[in-house]
Amino acid sequence: MQVRASHILVATQEQATLLQAQLTEGADFAALAQQHSLCASASEGGDIGVFSAGQMFIPLELAAFAIEVGQVSNPVQTAEGWHLVKRTA
Repeated sequence: MQVRASHILVATQEQATLLQAQLTEGADFAALAQQHSLCASASEGGDIGVFSAGQMFIPLELAAFAIEVGQVSNPVQTAEGWHLVKRTA
C-alpha cells in the first residue's frame, strides 16, 4: 500500500499545535507549509510525494497511513522536529 502526503515541519510542539488550530479554522495547508515549514518541501506546499511503508520516519509514516485522504494528523514528533501530515491520496 502507498500513500501520498504533504507535511509541515516545525521546531516545536507549540508551533505545530498553533498551525493545527489554523487548519481547523479553514487555513490552506499548502500556504501554511510554504510560510512555516522548515523542510525543503515547503516550496511545493509541503508535498512529500508517494511512499510505502518503511520509507519515511516511522511516526510520520504511521500518521499518514492512519488518516483518510484529505485529513490532517495531530502533531507527530521525529528527530527532525514536529510534523503535521496531510494525506492527499
